[in-house]
Amino acid sequence: MSIKRDDLSKLDLAGVTTGRRLAPVHPGEVLLKEFIEPMGLTRYKVAKGTGVPQRRIDEICSGSRAVSADTALRLARFFGVEAQFWMNLQSRYDLEIAERELRKRIDREVTPHQEAA
Repeated sequence: MSIKRDDLSKLDLAGVTTGRRLAPVHPGEVLLKEFIEPMGLTRYKVAKGTGVPQRRIDEICSGSRAVSADTALRLARFFGVEAQFWMNLQSRYDLEIAERELRKRIDREVTPHQEAA
C-alpha cells in the first residue's frame, strides 16, 4: 500500500501518537533489555566478563551512571559490537536530557548569528 503525498494531510494519526515526546532511553536500559536479559546473562556475569565491579554494571543498568569510554570498550569486546555503539547511545541520551532541561533557557540567552538564522 502506498500513500500519495496529497493524502498525507488527510490521515488521522490520533490513535498512533499522543503528540508527547518519548522519554530518552538510557544506555543502561539498552544494555539490560537488549543484551543481558535476552542472552540469559546476569549483571554479575557481565561485570566478571568485562573486568569491572558489579556495582558499575548495576548503576549503568539502573540509569544512575553513564557509560564511559572505558566501559564502552569493555562492553564492545564482551558483546562483539563496536565501542562507538555504546558511546553513541550515551551521547544521544546526554544531548536529549540537556535539550529538555536547557532548550528554553538557551533560546532566550543565545541570539543566532545572522547568517545562520
